Amino acid sequence: MAKIKVAVIFGGISGEHQLSLNSAAEIIRNIPADKYEVICIGITKKGRWLCYPGDVEDIPTGKWEYDPDCTSAFISPDPIYKGFVIIENGEVSVKKVDVVFPVLQGKFGADGTLNGLLDFSGIPYVGCGLLASASCMDKTHTHMILDDYNIKTADWRMITQREMNHLDKRCTEIADELGFPLIAKPANSGSTIGANRADNLEELEAAVKTAFSHDNKVVVEKFIIGRELEAAVFGYDTPFSSYIGEIKSCSGERECTKEKFVSENDKMEVPAQLENSVMLHIREIAVKAYKALGCKGMARIDFFMDDAGELYLNKISTMPGFTSDCIYPKLMKHLGMELPYLIDKLIEQAIDNADRNY
Repeated sequence: MAKIKVAVIFGGISGEHQLSLNSAAEIIRNIPADKYEVICIGITKKGRWLCYPGDVEDIPTGKWEYDPDCTSAFISPDPIYKGFVIIENGEVSVKKVDVVFPVLQGKFGADGTLNGLLDFSGIPYVGCGLLASASCMDKTHTHMILDDYNIKTADWRMITQREMNHLDKRCTEIADELGFPLIAKPANSGSTIGANRADNLEELEAAVKTAFSHDNKVVVEKFIIGRELEAAVFGYDTPFSSYIGEIKSCSGERECTKEKFVSENDKMEVPAQLENSVMLHIREIAVKAYKALGCKGMARIDFFMDDAGELYLNKISTMPGFTSDCIYPKLMKHLGMELPYLIDKLIEQAIDNADRNY
């Protein structure tokens, strides 16, 4: 029986390029080799697409893009080809694939841009579609949708570039409405990129200006101090949530390494020390949010719980990190889904549900 051809796309031009390389290498190492043939497509920091035929161990180091056997490659948007156009020594060919595993984080990756191109191509792909990816990346859209579904988030306000001419006035209004401390972050980026806490007006204006260097829209949120809780959601029609994990190493600070991974010096407790009814409630909220945003395949959902026991949904990541230190694989492993099995099932469901629109 012929192997399923799966293209793993990694790298990209976002600030999370390295996380993508690390995650892709882990996926390639753990993909069941008896079932899948892997085609590696890397995107450099400058945006060049390359078909990489070399050793997986050179992907995390960045050496992959200097391999002399790399060839220019890009997705054909014409669904008749269902694959990648390869350009080598002036000759053009097409490499067909059965499914794509896009392992890109941040802008021009996890924001729906690649998903839209794959929709054009007619190639099945792992994970959320264009709209869900874009809505989860844009924090203003995430807030608005969750507000509509009565899923609690931190109190928030938006600042657009046209308001920069009277930024001091706008910041004063927000401070009066929300109170300090606050956090300002780009609407579209990884939540640790360009995000800064503010404890007074001067710091708020500086934080907003920093955030604007990463995006043309800024979200200002009430800074939440409390327990940091994590859920991994998997599936299509009947998605389910993992048990809830708790990160113990960040001392209640809102922005920390949990966005990407749990390092060896960190501790994630699974399951978190919660009453059964509270655990069940958080799992239900995770699935409700997943459905509300139109997610499919997988997502990692971050929560905060303050000292009063109030739960706030912080972020939904439609393409979570996949190294052994990353939160999503750790939570799924606790359910018995080891990485090779998890990868296999993600690819299987992508193929099985390829003809369904979300």
